[in-house]
Amino acid sequence: MRINTFLADNIKALAEAKAPVAAWLAATAPDPDMVFDRIFLNRAGTFDWRMDNGQGIFEGLPPALLYRDWRPKDMAEGGATVIVGTALGYGLNHVLTGTPHSHKVLVVEPRPEMLLACLGQTDYRAFLAHGKLKFLTPDPAAIEQAIHSLDVSFLFARIHLRSDMPSKQMGPEYARATALVRAKLESMSVELTTLRHKQEVMVGNELRNFSRAMRDGSLARVEGMARGLTCVILGAGPSLPRFAPLLAENRRGALFVSALQTLPALERLGLKPDLCLAIDFNTDMAKCLENLQDPGFAADIPFIYSTKMQPGVLDRYPGPKIPLWTQGGIGTFVLRDQELVLDAGGNVGVTLERFLTWAGAERFVLVGQDLAWQGTSTHAAGHHNAGWVHTYNPNEDVRLKNLAGEDIYTHHGFLAAKRDMEKDIKTAKAAFFNLYGGGVVIEGAANIGPDELLSGDLLQSVGIAREVFLDALDRAAAPRVRPVFSAKAAEWGTSLRNVSRRLEKLMRKADKHQDEIRTLLSQVQFFIKHDPLYMPYLYNEIMDLAGLIHTRPRYGVKELTAFKAIRQRVLDKVKEIDASLAPSDSWAA
Repeated sequence: MRINTFLADNIKALAEAKAPVAAWLAATAPDPDMVFDRIFLNRAGTFDWRMDNGQGIFEGLPPALLYRDWRPKDMAEGGATVIVGTALGYGLNHVLTGTPHSHKVLVVEPRPEMLLACLGQTDYRAFLAHGKLKFLTPDPAAIEQAIHSLDVSFLFARIHLRSDMPSKQMGPEYARATALVRAKLESMSVELTTLRHKQEVMVGNELRNFSRAMRDGSLARVEGMARGLTCVILGAGPSLPRFAPLLAENRRGALFVSALQTLPALERLGLKPDLCLAIDFNTDMAKCLENLQDPGFAADIPFIYSTKMQPGVLDRYPGPKIPLWTQGGIGTFVLRDQELVLDAGGNVGVTLERFLTWAGAERFVLVGQDLAWQGTSTHAAGHHNAGWVHTYNPNEDVRLKNLAGEDIYTHHGFLAAKRDMEKDIKTAKAAFFNLYGGGVVIEGAANIGPDELLSGDLLQSVGIAREVFLDALDRAAAPRVRPVFSAKAAEWGTSLRNVSRRLEKLMRKADKHQDEIRTLLSQVQFFIKHDPLYMPYLYNEIMDLAGLIHTRPRYGVKELTAFKAIRQRVLDKVKEIDASLAPSDSWAA
């Protein structure tokens, strides 16, 4: 038997599928003859890989013992296995041949020579063509993207991580790759666990805020109106109180902006921003307004609000309000040609920077954007997170050094905001300066002190740029033309009732019609996803249908009951969307 029998066929299949791993192998893999010289029959009569020290990776334990527990014992249908390290494919083959077709297998192999050796031993073409098997490059971004494709497996089945022990003998890259995959899986776990709830709440808020947003105006009117403008983004980091008095006395021609959360801290420091912005959908935002000593402080501060925010928070804001549409909701597709639909990121400082960059701002000065803390206080006094004493938690917090070599602490949310801002700075035409207060370093932003800030024209805008922008913002806070949408509840109701009748008929002889039932459910899912106006609010129902389609070994009465429950939720939501977007309440009546 030749030990590279299947290499050419497997490589050809990967190349024809335009799999990135094929290009990675072409660029990095050594001569196959050198690879296969390492493969030998060990004393147990098993194909083995000879390491640099002359030992075989399977001489300690035979593959049958090493991989006997790799097959999932339950919830394999629709689940997934992520394998780090191929060795010669023994573990991979054990999983592939012992799981149903719906069970996905992702393989991360850091060493190109080991992947070549694996591809030479087994014909994987059928598994690749079916979509059951996918080989990944060791690039973190590629791994993250592939893991995110396993969302249905996570929500409705189980994902298993298998780290190849024999491969770990060859170098530390296998342990690093395993840690990376585990971190990506844990991150996806947190994200998906909260996304189902968040999507329901956020898009529900958008619907309830729709009529208000039409009355409150349109930010499309300020596009390009920030040209020549210097913007000071005020964060609520611990350094804010140190710099606030200086800024209050030297506003010059800059536009001062902040998050809604920062207003109570700024009120206490005697520094009023020209506008504030908020994106958080949770009810904690009400605390920001409760923390104001005098609600009148905000009465003349324009408030740019995400349409995904709680309507009750918007009701309580005393000043002028202008809506901001953000990606991931009903505005993503249906308003993108009429409105600014912003990728807001996860931090309001990033949102402010992106909004003002879109509007044409040419210089940014970051103040209080520490994204870190020392001691026990994480925020400036007045911020709703400033009232509690923080104790370092190594499981959640990250210890770093600041420019002075001092220990500072941050968390992954702050680090994500830092990465987002650094990414934006790399491509921005605007200049960025950071009035450094001892926090994290934001790459691409020049660190400056108070003397440097005041010695030149960093706080100056070009001419009357500030006045031009604020005038445009004032004009933006006027009602806009309301788009007209056709009600779909009746049409959807008829279509889904017809599908239910067809499904009930197939279920009478379910064993005979399993493939037809699965196909029909797939068609229903496609129908529900086809309208971009309705799709964001139907995210949970779309995912629940995916669970029925991909993780059920057979269909029966239980699945029919589950489908009917999903169908009813879909119809209820479609009616809610139609009522929320109708030009008046008369339609809903």
